[in-house]
Amino acid sequence: MPFEKELEVARRIAEQAGRLALENYARGFETETKADDSPVTSADRANEKLISKQLEEAFPGDGLLGEEGASREARSGRRWIIDPIDGTRNFMRGMPTWGVMLALEADGKMVAGACNLPALGELYSAAAGVGAYLNGRRIHCSTAKPTHQAVLCFSGFDKILRRGFGDRILPWFEKDWSVRSMGGCPDAMYVASGRADVWMTMEAKPWDLAPLKIICEEAGASFFNLNGKTSVYGGDCVIAAPPLENEVRRFLGLELRK
Repeated sequence: MPFEKELEVARRIAEQAGRLALENYARGFETETKADDSPVTSADRANEKLISKQLEEAFPGDGLLGEEGASREARSGRRWIIDPIDGTRNFMRGMPTWGVMLALEADGKMVAGACNLPALGELYSAAAGVGAYLNGRRIHCSTAKPTHQAVLCFSGFDKILRRGFGDRILPWFEKDWSVRSMGGCPDAMYVASGRADVWMTMEAKPWDLAPLKIICEEAGASFFNLNGKTSVYGGDCVIAAPPLENEVRRFLGLELRK
């Protein structure tokens, strides 16, 4: 199986880091504010240290890019992208909607990744060509659903007015069955597992998106940026089940998928 070792290592590390984060939450943690005004906790840093160490041992030639500063040049042409705790604000406030995320980038593509939601007991993973999984069971995104039965997840309500469609989005939401906002990675994983149909986020870094892209694509969903590109470096994204993709593209003024 392609990337079999990488997938198993990603799952194992995500599980270990999830347990460590829960332990640090139970013991108590320190919090700081970064230069961009976002929070970081001692639990984030402990997780990134654990993940980086485990990846260095398993794949010494691979590079690293972590949200909290982990960095190493690649000798293999591959790089692991790490978000030690995605949803730090949720973690700090005791909400269960946060995750441990890591993904492998090779030849400019995301080829393996894991997203562990430890407080929810859900470990998602995928590798190129072998499908997406939740706790070891194969998952797929939703199939034929009309817009009025769709569940749309949205992140970044505070950033909508910066977009050209800001004044049109509330009427557009009215078409959907329901709109939810659960914190980023849970939203995307609900699309991958068929429990939601679309996720849009107005702002995101590569480590926020890297594992979500490979997991959702392997589950059958589409990943694209608000400008129609398909990069985790695009600063935002849409993840959509096939029946809803063109509806989102119309709203954004993008070329429709044939």
